[in-house]
Amino acid sequence: MLRGQGRVVAAVAAGGVFGACARYGLGLWWPTARDGFPWTTLLVNAVGCAAIGVVLVVLTEGPRVPHPLLRPFLATGVLGGFTTFSTYAVDAQQLFDHGLPGRAVLYLGGTLLAALGAVWAASGATRAVLSARAGRGAGA
Repeated sequence: MLRGQGRVVAAVAAGGVFGACARYGLGLWWPTARDGFPWTTLLVNAVGCAAIGVVLVVLTEGPRVPHPLLRPFLATGVLGGFTTFSTYAVDAQQLFDHGLPGRAVLYLGGTLLAALGAVWAASGATRAVLSARAGRGAGA
């Protein structure tokens, strides 16, 4: 079933290393106290979702056919490694454990809205840019 998928798995794994290292580095640069609002994770997930919106629109709707390993490397690997559902869940649990249920619920909902809004806005903006570029190319 997975025969011939070694290159794809390697691309995802290599991209995941970059994405996870970037997320880890941001966590070191901007740490969150155990009872503090997890701004770093919220920002990472929102930025990662915006980047996923851009990357997937460019790769699937752009004017050129990308290398077949670019999508698994970037979208699944780099950006999948960068964004983090596990840290999101742990951050929320820690807020609940510290007796901050309101902050935890705000974080859970805020992250969801920020991530969905980011991917929606970024994919829409990317489509608009691609459309404008295609229009200029046709008239030249």
